[in-house]
Formats: sequence, structure tokens, C-alpha cells
Amino acid sequence: MRILAIGDIVGRPGRQITAQILPTLMREEGIQFVLANGENAAGGTGITREVADELFSLGIDVLTMGNHVWDKKEIFTFINEERRLVRPLNYPPGTPGQGTVVLRGPGSTRVAVVNAAGRVFNPINLDCPFRLVEEAAEKLRQETPIILVDFHAEATSEKMALGWYLDGKVTAVLGTHTHVQTADERILPGGTAYITDLGMTGPYNSVIGVEKKEVIERFLSQLPVKFEVARGPSQFSAVLIDVDEGTGRAKMIRRILYRQEKPS
Repeated sequence: MRILAIGDIVGRPGRQITAQILPTLMREEGIQFVLANGENAAGGTGITREVADELFSLGIDVLTMGNHVWDKKEIFTFINEERRLVRPLNYPPGTPGQGTVVLRGPGSTRVAVVNAAGRVFNPINLDCPFRLVEEAAEKLRQETPIILVDFHAEATSEKMALGWYLDGKVTAVLGTHTHVQTADERILPGGTAYITDLGMTGPYNSVIGVEKKEVIERFLSQLPVKFEVARGPSQFSAVLIDVDEGTGRAKMIRRILYRQEKPS
């Protein structure tokens, strides 16, 4: 089975380049399941029903979230109804939405997706992602051996540690959040595919998707500055993963990074 995992989709530019690239990529690469992080998909922070539907219509099977999950208040009106949208499972009990989902893949194959958020450099008081993801994986393995984990975290060390902790217990640990694709993709000894960060799908000439001058001004002045999604050429960041459907072990992971020379 071939799976595509797309890095943080940022605003309209990220959605537009996804629409341009994804259908052809799915056809040429024989992709059978698509996971994407959508926490920045609506105007740079959060997600709306309209934006989620737009991304699902492109062929994306599951949208994961992160620290911006609640930035668009309308999410509260649909997150409990849209099972293809998952938020970090380590929020307190009773939080709207779900942290895991199992969906049908090709044929009778089922694919589980887990979303978790890191705690290092995170001001939100979250439960332990290590223990909760491990517990979730144990339950999900009763339904399917294919388990994909989107770990939305800041610290490289925390992401790597979770990858090693879950090696052999899940199919893939895929880091998101920093918006910079790392070059450390690998298959761990237990058969778990790992990458520290999938990267960003959005404006290339930017600071993690935001207009450069606004970010620089904030650093120089230390004053609040409103951020806007940058304009100009975009990039598409993702990884391809080949999976043994019987065991759930990853057999291959390959980075994809496409950059426009000029805006479309």
C-alpha cells in the first residue's frame, strides 16, 4: 500500500498548490491513502468547514490538526460530526472532537490515524503524548496493523524520542509544526517510518508561511504584529510511504519537495 503524508497546508496558497499537484501525483505514484495536516489551512491559522470540504474534495482522506485547532471558532460546530478531521488526542477528556480515526483504504484495508501534540515549548497543559499514543495504538491494532501518527511538536528531541518509543508499534511517526522539511527520513529497526518534520505546503518566500517583513518587525520591535499569509511562489512538502498491508511495517519512505518558480 502506498501512502502520502502532506506537510502543514498554509492558507490559500497551500490549498492551491495542493490542488495543482495532488491529483497528478496520486495517479503517477499509485497513491492509495492521503493524510495532510490542515491546522493552518484557513487564512494561515485554523480550519473551517468550507476549507475542510475543499481539501477532502482533492482526494485527502484525513486532516490532522495541532496547536491552532481552535483558532476558527466555527470548528466547534462540526468537529464532532466530521470523523475525517482529527485533533491532538492529548487534550483533556471532554474536549470536542477525536484524536484517532480508522478509515477504509483500498479494498478491505483499514488505516488508523493518530494525532498528538508535543509538550516541549508548548504553553498548553497537555497530557503525555508518549503514553496516550501507545495506549491508542494498542487498541487500534485490534482493527488494523496500519497506524499513522502525526506528532505536532516543536522540539526535534521530543519527536525523535517518540519515534524510537513507538518503533515497531506503529507504521509511521510523522512530525509536523515547524514548517521546515527535515532530511532525516528513515525506516527504524522495528519497521516504523520516521521523519522529524514533513515540512510546509504553502508560500516559499516567507517565514514559515508568513510575510517576511511582518515576522522581522516582530523580532526587531518585540511588539505584537498581525501576521498575514505570504504571497508569491509556493512549495509542496510531503513523504511517500510504502507499507506492508499484512504487518503494517513500512518498507520505504521518500521525501517530496516541489517548488514553483513563479506564482500560478
